[in-house]
Amino acid sequence: MGYEEWKPYILCVFSNICFAGFNIVSKVSLNKGMSRYVLVVYGYAFGTLATAILVLLFERNHNGKMSKAVLRDIFFLGLLGAVFGRTLYYAGMEYTSAAFASAMGNLIPSFTFVLALLFRMEKMEIGKVSSQAKIGGTVGALGGAMVMTIYKGVVVISPHTHSHNHTGLSHQSSKAFLDWEWIKGSLCLLTSALSLSAFYLQQVLGILTYFDLFLYQLSTSYRSVTLRKYPAPLTITGFMCFSGTLLAAIMTLILDRNLSSWRLSWDVSLIAPIYSGIMIYGVATFVQMMAIQKKDAVFVTAFRPISTILVTLIGSIFLRDALYLGSIIGAIMIVLGLYLTLWGKMKEKEKKVMENTNFEQGNESKLEISRV
Repeated sequence: MGYEEWKPYILCVFSNICFAGFNIVSKVSLNKGMSRYVLVVYGYAFGTLATAILVLLFERNHNGKMSKAVLRDIFFLGLLGAVFGRTLYYAGMEYTSAAFASAMGNLIPSFTFVLALLFRMEKMEIGKVSSQAKIGGTVGALGGAMVMTIYKGVVVISPHTHSHNHTGLSHQSSKAFLDWEWIKGSLCLLTSALSLSAFYLQQVLGILTYFDLFLYQLSTSYRSVTLRKYPAPLTITGFMCFSGTLLAAIMTLILDRNLSSWRLSWDVSLIAPIYSGIMIYGVATFVQMMAIQKKDAVFVTAFRPISTILVTLIGSIFLRDALYLGSIIGAIMIVLGLYLTLWGKMKEKEKKVMENTNFEQGNESKLEISRV
């Protein structure tokens, strides 16, 4: 295999390294006492700047008209993505760990599939193997999330320390079931995943952003419709980040009235929002788009667990996070469920391609006969 054949693999691994770094620097920043609300505001603010630069580079000549419908969709994307999705994600990470939060993030494709079914955006034919795989994968992933929430279990990997993290949970906790702080964090992460799934569906129903394009190309039938509404994904992402910044700032002023929370120091509290804005909204999303152009969204999504593995390893070494049996079992179930769902989607896509090919060949045969 030459470089061009290896390129999509390298790009996917690199993007997941970026996402792993995001979890680590965010957790360190929260551990240092940074307000989760302020972190969301600054992260989206730097994201706005990063996407603005990309717009100037790649979409400066776009003359599309921004309609009221698109502006409405941008408002809801900011609400679902920043106010609910990202804030609850940080809250859940505070109560649990970076690795736990990363593992829960793999639920988003399953939640998106469930919501797509409820909104009749996804067809389900129970007799088909592809549909059975998607259902089985979704059930398995949700089951894994329940295991991670209810069953903490014994410590499997413990760092050489007896210190407590900032939530007051001991790494050597003997609570196997119903650790209420753990459950609280799990519920925050589950709600965050559900909100981000709704965030993705809002893009399908309204507009499609550059940041999340890789997930929605799983349903290619929606892509052409949404891009026709405003065919400038970078511009839309920039406006979405700006909307998220404003809404998160309002939320912060209401929930965190301590003015000192807004102060950024020359330490990780400055690195976290800059990293989030530049590396996630800028570099990682651009890299993933290049990988999608080479392969497809299913290929890119299949690399998601790499981020979880990296976060687990780095968290155990540098953050002194303990690894519990329940987290391991649940994470494995979620990852297996993810791959089963993706396999079903891939089979469905292959069948559609085959049907389209047969249809085109049939039309060509009819055309040749008519000429004769």
